[in-house]
Formats: sequence, structure tokens, C-alpha cells
Amino acid sequence: MEIQTETELRQALKFLEEGNPVQAHQTIGKLFERDLECRELSYANRCCVFWIDTIKRLKEISDPFEQGVKLIQEWKSFQSFLSREKIVYEPALYSVQKGFFTMTLRHFTALFDEKDPQRKAEIYKNAGICYKKTGDFENARVCLSEANSICPQIASVIAELADCYSLCGEERPGKVLFREAFFIDPEKIDIENLDSELIKCLIKKTAEKGFTGKILQLWMPVYGVLTGILNVRRVLSAQEVGRLKQNIYAMENEYKDPSCNADVLTPRLLNNYFWLIDHYVLTHENVHKINEILLKIKILDSNIYAIYVK
Repeated sequence: MEIQTETELRQALKFLEEGNPVQAHQTIGKLFERDLECRELSYANRCCVFWIDTIKRLKEISDPFEQGVKLIQEWKSFQSFLSREKIVYEPALYSVQKGFFTMTLRHFTALFDEKDPQRKAEIYKNAGICYKKTGDFENARVCLSEANSICPQIASVIAELADCYSLCGEERPGKVLFREAFFIDPEKIDIENLDSELIKCLIKKTAEKGFTGKILQLWMPVYGVLTGILNVRRVLSAQEVGRLKQNIYAMENEYKDPSCNADVLTPRLLNNYFWLIDHYVLTHENVHKINEILLKIKILDSNIYAIYVK
């Protein structure tokens, strides 16, 4: 890339970062006149075109909340669109992400005075995601913590909060919260939206076992324990223990049905067994109870059992 082209491309990327894809597109268009074969220009140009088209489609939606939600969905489409590219021009990707989520954030911060608790929690959750994507992890944690306090025990919110802690290098709270999120409902976690190395490592290790899609998410907490990635335990309350045992009992009965969906039930049961064993160990329960659960794991999946007790 010519030095002059590189200098002017940086200006175009600045426009992208400021949330002005039209101006960026115009600047890049002029650069093509003297450097048509430049791959970096082509990459940045495609980023601009996608974003401009997204803004046009957004005009069909009148509700500001729905506009913000649509923008977050469009980002996933954008990532899919870019996955077909042979090269990744990181400066352009950084600039478009910063500008895109700064623009999206404005849709949600304007709605912070929402009165409906459920929608308010969604607004703060989405604002937290936007802050995280712009690199402002402190405000991301504030928003996600607020969303969690308004509507507690939402797996997607807790996972995003865990992601923020991990991105800040605070591994312990990150691990605790990731494990909580996957215990509540692994299928409701949007793993494509998570950025920390901790969770990417877990996704990679679980995918290496051949799992994909929602089944991969169900196995992630299992391999999180087996690989030591999610190795932080906590004592459960009496109410939580009661609910955990009820869940295990219900799943065990369901598993007896030959027509059950074993692909879903097996990782769910294993994760619940792991939680109960952890609780027994932390509360110094009779070893007989632990051995009883270990036997159930062995019967359910002998390979997992062998790894777990190794």
C-alpha cells in the first residue's frame, strides 16, 4: 500500500470509528482511483457498504428499542459476512466495531428511564454488550450488573458479566459467573457474542470433541470442569440443593424413557452431578453420598467418569 493511500485510509477508518460510514465510503472511493488492487481498501470498503445498507434497513423500524436490537443482530450478520473474506484487516474491523456499537449504544442509553422491569433489564443488558464491544468494560459491568439486579438469574446476562470480568483479567469472578450462567441455562447463552480468551478456550476444547450448535453449549460446562477452566466451586444454599436434587430426579426419570433425547439429557445430568459432588465435597458430606453420584456418572458415561476421577 502506498504511503499516501495508507494515510488517507487511516482518515477513512477514523470516520468509521466515529460512526460515519458514508463519509468513510466516500473517502475510500477516491482512493480506489489510484490503488484499485489494494486489499485493505477493498476490505474497508465492504465494511462501509454493509454498514450503510444496515442503516437504510433500520429506517423501516420505528421503535428505538427494536432498532437497537436489530443492530445487534446485524452485527452477527456482519461477522458472518466477513468470515468469507480471505484476509482480515484488523484496523478496519476495530474501527467498524467501535463505531457500530457506539451508534447502537445511543439507542439503549436513551431508554434508561424505561419503567417496565423486563424491558429495562433488556435495555441495560444490551447497553452492557455495546459498552463491552467498544472496550469500555467498567461501564459494561455497571450496566450488566444493573440488568442482573432487575431480573436476576438470566443466563445470558450473567455470561456477559462473566465475559467482562475475564476481559479485565479478573479470572476468578469470571469463572464463577460463567459456571453459574451455564448451570442456569447453557442454551440461552449467546456464545458468539463472548470475547474473552477464557471462554474462547472452552469453546475450542469442547468443539474439538465433535460437538456443534446447542449441543456444544450443553457440553461446555462439563468440559469446563474436566479441563479445569471452570474450576471455582461454591457451597449451595439449602434451597439450591433441594432444587438441584429435584432436577436430577426429574432428568433421571426422563432418561429411563427409551424415546428421550439422550444427546441433551446426558450433558445436563453430568453438569448437575458435578455441582452436587462439589457441594458434598465443600460441606464435608459422607463419602458414601459422593461415591453414589460417581457411580451414576460411570453408568451414564464411562469415558467422562474416567476423565473426572483421573
